[in-house]
Amino acid sequence: MPRTPGGHPRLVLGVLGALILGGAVWAGFSTSVKPVSDAVRAATSPETPPRPPLVVVEDLPQLAARLEREGAAGRFMGGVLVAKGDRVLFRQVYGEANYEQGRPLKLDSRFRLASISKQFTATAILRLQDEGKLSVSDPVCKWIQPCPKAWESVRISHLLSHTSGIPDLMARPGWGMRRTTPATLDELTEDSKRFGLQFAPGTKVRYDNAGFNLAAAIVEKASGRPYQAYMRETFFGPLGMKDSGLDLDGGDHGVIMGYANFPAGLAAQPNANTSIVAGAGAVYSTLDDLLVWQRALHRGALLKPFSYQQMLADHAPADTPKERGHPRRDWGYGVFANRLGDQVRPSFQDRQIYHTGSWGGFRNLMLYQPEADVTVIVLSNNYHLRDQVFLISQQAMAEALGRDFPTTLAR
Repeated sequence: MPRTPGGHPRLVLGVLGALILGGAVWAGFSTSVKPVSDAVRAATSPETPPRPPLVVVEDLPQLAARLEREGAAGRFMGGVLVAKGDRVLFRQVYGEANYEQGRPLKLDSRFRLASISKQFTATAILRLQDEGKLSVSDPVCKWIQPCPKAWESVRISHLLSHTSGIPDLMARPGWGMRRTTPATLDELTEDSKRFGLQFAPGTKVRYDNAGFNLAAAIVEKASGRPYQAYMRETFFGPLGMKDSGLDLDGGDHGVIMGYANFPAGLAAQPNANTSIVAGAGAVYSTLDDLLVWQRALHRGALLKPFSYQQMLADHAPADTPKERGHPRRDWGYGVFANRLGDQVRPSFQDRQIYHTGSWGGFRNLMLYQPEADVTVIVLSNNYHLRDQVFLISQQAMAEALGRDFPTTLAR
């Protein structure tokens, strides 16, 4: 069987898909978020470091064997990277970047991150806070003018933690028409202004893409730069993330194709139109670039300690109800924290900082375990591999931590 540039057999498989933005997909078990140890994250002012070389040491034999089997059986397509400390323990890709053109996935293939993008927007806000240009306690109306009267009690922190009460535009009637129409941040802001609040800010949690679009608009106001340019100049460029950026214009950008499986068969999903989720889901990136991001974020190169701890803190109200019968997750700024290992068998209890992402034929999950400094990245250009992506992520995390290797999801 031919092999991909990533070193694994090329796969041809059915793809299931839909077009929704993921992120509140996997419920789990929450615990308080502890700071990363001083040995991992220096308590100094952030300075963007040069991109370090990759040190790849293949050291996860159970994961490797499992993915070989899943690939050969046509049950997984995408890329997986696992790192612990300064070592990369696993780094491979499986399948096709474009089935119609016969182009295999490569280690530098660019995936749409969908809701994983939210942590980039949150980091931008917190970086501006570190620079004294805003505060997450600022009223949104300080930055969005004219401002609806209903928003007077909404703070930037509410936008970043899904507690603002501002409705998610994607759930509004008629939003399907907007899906195929490019939009600017100004237009998205005006769209949000047309609706009242669903609840008093800070009193409930409701997953909300619109809040992150508004946060991106505030980044523009506070920085004086277009959002796309600010992200490139502040993060992607200095970090050497040459294969990462934002797709706000529907351009080529070298992003691989996402897929869906309809009754008639496999279908490409070329019209991603991520401009409508500019601050919530428009970032594209690669396995290697995301590892650079994870290391910079969690080792103190991007944010000062106070802002970093704000990002990881639980901002949901204390009386937030359980999710699907399980204790709720911690709601940080653009990230969640759970004991996700409780959702597999055999289970394990290590806390993980994470976010999911799904949009236009893509399904992704990025995790960080702070005590052991473990990053797991699973990216797939197959929307309906949700269960596979999740199980693979927990198998990777468990093996990297020396836990029993999970074999099934808990039901």
